[in-house]
Amino acid sequence: MQKRLVLDQTQLSITISRFCHQLIENHDDFENTVLLGLQPRGALVLDRIIQRMQEIQQVSLRYGYLDATFHRDDFRRRDLPLKANETKIDFLIENMKVILVDDVLYKGRSVRAAMDAMIAFGRPQKVELMVLIDRKYTRDFPIKPDYFGRQVNTLESQYVSVEWQSQGYPEDAIWITEKEQK
Repeated sequence: MQKRLVLDQTQLSITISRFCHQLIENHDDFENTVLLGLQPRGALVLDRIIQRMQEIQQVSLRYGYLDATFHRDDFRRRDLPLKANETKIDFLIENMKVILVDDVLYKGRSVRAAMDAMIAFGRPQKVELMVLIDRKYTRDFPIKPDYFGRQVNTLESQYVSVEWQSQGYPEDAIWITEKEQK
């Protein structure tokens, strides 16, 4: 299987730091801002951001993890049932600025579902999207990220794989690979 490296461990670390600085510039003291990691992979990205943010600036951040499984438009169309993850949000987002965090933006379906799911916690003042990888030219919905690590052009036959050491990989990295043929 052919793999092409998109971001190595050093570049991924720099990207996370850049995200933190952009957030500080745009949201100052975070008094009216919350961060929501989309389960399951966006939560891993959010954890890195929270950890780095504490290293850069001691600021009180409200954050949580949002599962949008049952809000997906393809939930009942799959051969195998989707496995839901836990939503962990212990605050309301009414009139708050919400930053949705995910690893890869592909079709936009997960983000659309997340926007439906988060309404259960109130109506936000504004919603921004932060992703490590923006797969351009593949959207089914008119969604684009406010913050992205890298934009890539990919084919339908390709898959973007985000690997973390915490999940047993040798090092943090993002790869483009060919999907397995069925």
